[in-house]
Amino acid sequence: MTQQQTQGTLFKNGRIGLGASEGSPDAIYTENGRIRAIGTSADLELQLSGRSYEVVDWAGANVLPGLTDSHMHLSMQGVKLAALDFSETASKEQMLWQIRERAAKTPEGEWIFGLNWNENAFTPAEAPTIDELDEAAGSRPLYLTRTCFHAFLANREAFRRAGVTADTPDPLSGALGRGESGELNGWIYEEASKLLTAVQPKPDYADKKAAIRRACEYALSLGLTAAHTEDLRYLGGIDVMRRIHRELREEGLHFRSHHLIFHDYLDEAEALGLTAGDGDEWLRIGAVKIFSDGAIGGRTALLNAPYHDAPTTSGMAIHARERLHAITARARSLGFPIAVHAIGDGAADLTLGAMEAYPLAGITALPDRFIHAQVLDAALLERMTKLQLIADIQPRFVVSDFPWVLDRVGPERTDYLYAWKKMIDAGIVCAGGSDAPIEPLNPLLGLHAAVARRRPDRAEPAEGYLPQERLSLQQALWLFTEGSALAAAEAGERGRIQVGFAADFTVLDRDIAAGEQALTEARTLMTVVNGKVAYRA
Repeated sequence: MTQQQTQGTLFKNGRIGLGASEGSPDAIYTENGRIRAIGTSADLELQLSGRSYEVVDWAGANVLPGLTDSHMHLSMQGVKLAALDFSETASKEQMLWQIRERAAKTPEGEWIFGLNWNENAFTPAEAPTIDELDEAAGSRPLYLTRTCFHAFLANREAFRRAGVTADTPDPLSGALGRGESGELNGWIYEEASKLLTAVQPKPDYADKKAAIRRACEYALSLGLTAAHTEDLRYLGGIDVMRRIHRELREEGLHFRSHHLIFHDYLDEAEALGLTAGDGDEWLRIGAVKIFSDGAIGGRTALLNAPYHDAPTTSGMAIHARERLHAITARARSLGFPIAVHAIGDGAADLTLGAMEAYPLAGITALPDRFIHAQVLDAALLERMTKLQLIADIQPRFVVSDFPWVLDRVGPERTDYLYAWKKMIDAGIVCAGGSDAPIEPLNPLLGLHAAVARRRPDRAEPAEGYLPQERLSLQQALWLFTEGSALAAAEAGERGRIQVGFAADFTVLDRDIAAGEQALTEARTLMTVVNGKVAYRA
C-alpha cells in the first residue's frame, strides 16, 4: 500500500550529509514519499512559491540517509523490552540478584524469562549453577537466553515442567548440559531448547502484535527507518506476520520491514504463492533463513579445527551437508535466495558449498546472504567473492566478543577474524546490522564499533582489536545505508539522499563526522520515513 500524501513537504535548515559545510544544500522537498528536489532553503522556497506544502524546520540538525538495520529480530527485540534483561549485568551475583528481584514480583508457579546474559563479560567469568538458579527463582520455572541466542540456562523446575531428566537423550541438533556424573547442570544448547519452549506459555495474537509495535517504535526512536528481520519462529506464520505489520501501518506506524523466511515456513510461502521480492514499499519478502551453526561464546559455532581453549570440540553443525543442500534446493525451486547464519569457518565451508551447488543466477534479483562471517580464511574469502553474495556483518560483535574470542579461536585464525576490511577490499558487498536483541539496536553504536573496534566506554586498546580491519566512517555509514539497500535489491530506491529516492532520513543532534565521541553522544531528533515524520524527540 502506498502512503498517499495530499501535498508535498519542505524539510529545511538542515545540515545534510557527513561534514556538511556552510553553503551546502540544506533543504529537501518531498512528494508521495520520494525526494523531488534538493537545494538551499531559499532556492526551494522560491521554486515552490504559489504551491501548498507542509514545512518541517530541522533547525540546524544533521541529516543522514535513513539508516537500515540489515539483520535483527523485531519480535525478540519487542520481547526483550518487556523481559528481564541482563545486557548490562557485570557478574553472576548481580544476575542472581536480578532473578531474585523478579521472582519476588512473580506469582509462584509462573515462568520467569530473561535475555542477554554473557558470562564472558562477568567478573569472574562464570555463569550461575543450577543450584544457584533454583535458589534465586524458588518454585518458579526459570528460562534464560544467552546473549548469542544459541545457549540457555534453566532451573530444575523448568526441566520438571518439560519432563526432561538426566535420561533424556540429546536431539540431533542440540545438547543438554551435564555434570561429570551425567546429571543436568542447567545448560541447554541449540535445538535442545525446543524441549523447554514446548511447555512454555504461548503468546497470543495481541502479545505478538504488541512486541512488534514496541520494537518498531523503539527502532524509530534510534533513527532507524527500516529493518531486515526474521520473526516467524515467534510469530508462528507468514500470514500472521503480514497481518500484524499491515494493521500497525493502518494505525499510523511508519516503519519499513524486509522479512527473511525461516526455512520451516517454506510450505506456507508456497501455499500463499509468495516468492522473494513480493510485497510493497512497506513490507517485502526476502531470502530463506537457515542456520548452519551456533555461536562462538557457547562453542557451538562450527570450526574446521578444534577450539583453541577446548580441544575436544569443534562446535556443532545445525544441519548435515545433505540436509543443508536439500533446504537450499527447495528454496531455489520456489524462487528464493538463502540467508545463512554461518559464524565458524566450518559452517562457512558448508554454506558456500550449498550456494555453489545450487547457483542463484536467473532465479531472483535478490542476492544470497552470508550472515555473520566471523571466522574465515583466504580460500573462503575467494569463494565468497565469486558468488556475488551479500555479507551481513554485525560490527558490535567485536565489542561483545573481544578479547575472550582470541582464546577461543587461537592465534592461527586471527588473520581472518571479523575481517570486514578484507571483505570490502575483496569486493564483497557488506550490509550492517545489529542482530538485536543480541546486541544493542542503536545503529550509532554499530557505526562506532566499525570504526573503533573496541568498547565506546574504554580507551583501550586505543587502536582497537585487530585494527587492520577498522573501517572509515564513510564505509561504516555505507553498511547501514547503501549496503542494506543492496541486500534487499533496493539500490535504486533507498540508501542515499538523492532525487528520486525514498524520502527516508535519520536526523541527529550533531555531526557524527566530528569524531568517535560524537558517535557515542549523538541523539536522534527525528526519523522521517516515506516523507512522514515517524518519530520526533
